[in-house]
Amino acid sequence: MKKLLPALLFFFLATTLGAAEEPKFSPLPVAVSNNAVVITHAGKESRIFSFMGIGPKKTWDAITNRAFQMELTTGKWTEVRPVPGVAGRLAASAAALREQIVLMGGYVVDSQGGETTVQDVNVYIPDENRWYRGEDIPMPVDDSVLGLYRERYLYLIGGWSKTEPTHNVQVYDTEKNKWMQATPIPGTPVFGHAGAIVGDTIVYVDGAYKNPTGANPKYVASNDCWMGKITKADISKIEWTKLPDHPGPAHYRIAAGASEKEGKIYFSGGTDNPYNYNGIGYNNQPSEPSPVTFAFNIRSGKWETINENTPDPVMDLRGLLVTRRGLVIVGGMAKGQQVIPKVAIVKTTPAK
Repeated sequence: MKKLLPALLFFFLATTLGAAEEPKFSPLPVAVSNNAVVITHAGKESRIFSFMGIGPKKTWDAITNRAFQMELTTGKWTEVRPVPGVAGRLAASAAALREQIVLMGGYVVDSQGGETTVQDVNVYIPDENRWYRGEDIPMPVDDSVLGLYRERYLYLIGGWSKTEPTHNVQVYDTEKNKWMQATPIPGTPVFGHAGAIVGDTIVYVDGAYKNPTGANPKYVASNDCWMGKITKADISKIEWTKLPDHPGPAHYRIAAGASEKEGKIYFSGGTDNPYNYNGIGYNNQPSEPSPVTFAFNIRSGKWETINENTPDPVMDLRGLLVTRRGLVIVGGMAKGQQVIPKVAIVKTTPAK
């Protein structure tokens, strides 16, 4: 019996240390949805950031410019310097590269319900808790897709611009602080779509577009899925091809995140009923989140269903964070259009 004690002690210590390495993620200090989220990596340290969004009242004065940071080693949040500007924004896009985070576009809402799309580019240096201004977006957009290419170029794909969705693909060179135009997106321009870049491949899905009949509802969901191949010799040239429909019913404000290691782009949540910012559809019906999590496998060129019944699904999302523990969703709008502070982990083992 005595000979077993060292082995049992080792097992106990290993289990304890393993548990210590996987802290529980605390909820955000405030409930928020439509917040821009990113994850940064510096050596073995990773941090999650949440910027802006809308609170539980879901009114113009519930939109915030507050920002928060979580250390993955502790699972605890701290508040950092707010996003510059006199008002918070919705539908902004964020990406992390090297030692900085780039936050782009979005829209502000005034007390009369008026909405203004902005062309702001704000760059955050986490280690200095400091913001500085980048070159403005040539065509201001919100509810667009943002993808990172070669750790340098940010592709801002489609989205809403002032009075209508745009075909434009705008490329920001973070080293030169300059913009260029790339091959426009094909088909009908959309906003509230979801996607990312893995390698030289862009994938985006769905979104909403103006109802061509002009009747109610004003905007309807798209089910178009597209893949774009970036030309290495000329990064402004993209070869677009249409993809088959993805798994699940959601088409609007789905969370998306890229995994270069796995060669996949993951998608989770969202809704089949497009809405503005309060969770009530343009058809005046309440929108509800989809429980389906799925992925596009760049290597096989096929869709994969990850989970048809993701626990506690959410919508109104601006990003999905891929970590070794699974897919991380920060905040969002749950069933009943409830804005929540929860940080959820979705496992990526495909359904059998």
